[in-house]
Amino acid sequence: MKIKNWDEFLEKEKEKEYFVQLTEKLEKARLEGNIYPPEEDLYSSLALCPYDYVKVVILGQDPYHGKGQAHGLSFSVRPGVKTPPSLKNIYKELKTDLDIDIANHGYLVSWAKQGVLMINTSWSVQEGKPGSHKSFGWKKFTSHILSELNQYDKPIVFLLWGNHAMEAAKSVDNPIHLLLKSAHPSPLAGGAFFGTKPFSQTNAFLKANGREPINWKLEDI
Repeated sequence: MKIKNWDEFLEKEKEKEYFVQLTEKLEKARLEGNIYPPEEDLYSSLALCPYDYVKVVILGQDPYHGKGQAHGLSFSVRPGVKTPPSLKNIYKELKTDLDIDIANHGYLVSWAKQGVLMINTSWSVQEGKPGSHKSFGWKKFTSHILSELNQYDKPIVFLLWGNHAMEAAKSVDNPIHLLLKSAHPSPLAGGAFFGTKPFSQTNAFLKANGREPINWKLEDI
């Protein structure tokens, strides 16, 4: 049965054995060290982009593992935090694709509020240790979210940047959706992300399907 909102989804997941174990592992990890994002931001991607609003999904891998960076949205950092390399490359492609000037910050909340769901396959991480929580059970949690979105009754664009995102979303097979696959924006991808035009393609698809396009421009802070 399809969910009505993210709260309903979370309540269902919290009753499942894997999630009980995940929560126990996370609580133990928080007692032993610094975990990001902070507990109050863990589900901010869902809070800022309600289920009824979803138009676009951006799927990252791991939260940022440096102090003060992660706040629950993949690729986004808090105001005042230096823009990370992958996000810099996303901004460069945005400039090339839609001629949108690069913002002086990396805070992507305005995208989320328009229907861009920015999630990671791992939703938590230990400070300084990327991938440290990938065995906690988050992969299953993310796959359940993607299954819900696969059944969504309006067309969604899935921006799958890199092999990890493509693998995580391989169950998304509903033909009403658009899967845009490309290299990851990380500098480690050697620039293969550039020229893929994800933003213009996303908006063209949304408009063609009677959905409001995303205003990708971020106002300076």
